[in-house]
Amino acid sequence: MKYDFTTLLNRKGHDALALDVLPIKDVEVDPNFSTIPMWVADMNYPVFENIQKQMIERINEPHFGYFEMPEDYYKAIQFWQKETHGIDVEKEAIGYENGVLGILSSALEAFSASGEPILVQSPCYIGFIHTLNNLGRKIIDSPLKKEDNWAMDYEDIEKKIIKHNIHFAIFCSPHNPTGRVWKKEEIQKFMDICKKHDVLVFGDEIWSDLVRKENTHIPTQSISEDAKKRTIAAYAPSKTFNLAGLVGSYHIVYDKYLRDRLNKQASLSHYNSPNILSVHALIGAYCKEGLDWVNELNEVISNNIDYALDFIHNNFKGIEVIKPEGTYMLYLDCTKYLDTHDITMDELLKKGVHYGVCWQDGRPFMNPNTIRMNLALPTILVEEAFSRLKKFVF
Repeated sequence: MKYDFTTLLNRKGHDALALDVLPIKDVEVDPNFSTIPMWVADMNYPVFENIQKQMIERINEPHFGYFEMPEDYYKAIQFWQKETHGIDVEKEAIGYENGVLGILSSALEAFSASGEPILVQSPCYIGFIHTLNNLGRKIIDSPLKKEDNWAMDYEDIEKKIIKHNIHFAIFCSPHNPTGRVWKKEEIQKFMDICKKHDVLVFGDEIWSDLVRKENTHIPTQSISEDAKKRTIAAYAPSKTFNLAGLVGSYHIVYDKYLRDRLNKQASLSHYNSPNILSVHALIGAYCKEGLDWVNELNEVISNNIDYALDFIHNNFKGIEVIKPEGTYMLYLDCTKYLDTHDITMDELLKKGVHYGVCWQDGRPFMNPNTIRMNLALPTILVEEAFSRLKKFVF
């Protein structure tokens, strides 16, 4: 490969949450075992070099005062969206945001009221749950159907919208934590229901670049003219290029009324000013060579997923997992394993961490007996993690 996805980075003690914090309480990693970070959603690969190059060039300019967003920022996003998803985005539709949850917070404050019901589909990203609870919104869940490859339950969605008089829905595409990449007809059916009942859609599309080659991400706004005007779409280079520590997302909002309301709400707290280094990180990422880097990244992740799935199916009886079509996460269902072994979910989670496999409790995603595992690591670490799980945990 042209790019480096094999170096074992020394991140511990160097501003890396994944290594510096354990995901499970009341357990420590056995000192005889190294820590393998498989919980929080960031990657363990060296960053795409052009990102550092762009940032260093800007750092070498000896001034860091107030600034206007450079035109290259908008051009980079327009290039990326056209090359990756085939869509043309006018500059006016693009707006900087300090994180996807920041966009969601502004959208909820602008277009819903305290106590108002908001539709989600479990398993649900815990960041959404925390944001909704913090803002005093009422979570209405329409669970995905695991038995049907995590399909949406359209009948239940419409029933919940009518029953609770819902006018705001969160739509995760690709879906975290299940890894579903929605087909065009699936999104169309969901958006038709939203149109019928006048539901505003917040589309989290932060994982849109990380899909398996046999799948295609379809931007929610591309489904129809109504979907284009009904959707607040959230994107970022942070998942694709592992830039969460730099903070810098963006929205795409075509409807002027939605855009004006959203921008006004975001401006009220003054939280939403861009950092010049995150701006240049995006410019460095969203380029032609960045496309090549992401293609290789997806190949590495796909190989890791195939390895993990084969290992689980061959060695861990009672552990169920559906192949993720996107993201770099596995979502393990441990229900059958727990039913046939003298161990609790908490004990299983701690056992893994004790042997250095730092996975994440999947239950806060609104689904019982589950574990979320990050596979965006050098393959040698994925192999070591599953070897330990076989020898010491399952």
